Amino acid sequence: YSTVREICEEAARKGLEMFQKVNVPVLGIIENMSVHVCPSCGHEAHVFGMAGGQRLAEQYEVALLGALPLDIRIREESDRGEPTAAADPDGAGGRAFRTAALRMASALAASSRDYSRLFPNITVEDNS
Repeated sequence: YSTVREICEEAARKGLEMFQKVNVPVLGIIENMSVHVCPSCGHEAHVFGMAGGQRLAEQYEVALLGALPLDIRIREESDRGEPTAAADPDGAGGRAFRTAALRMASALAASSRDYSRLFPNITVEDNS
């Protein structure tokens, strides 16, 4: 008998180990559905337990880049094609995504690897 939390942590662990085996650098961990905040009263419920992402980050010596809330608005905004960080930048979801993105950018900037060759060339033309 395994809990949902244990199953999710095991899946993340297997993913990390797979990347390590094939020498893919891991910037860190983003814990999805870390906490549910009631939109009516603000009560926080850790539906799947607490600090699983932090434990995994410590075990594998990588950064915890962020913790995304369990929030129906994230699903609804995604279904509309509207990123949560743009739809409600000051809401809990928007702040969580922005924090994770800033931490990822910081980790990439601090790394000694040059990823610029992996990005496509983008040309903007004014056809007016």
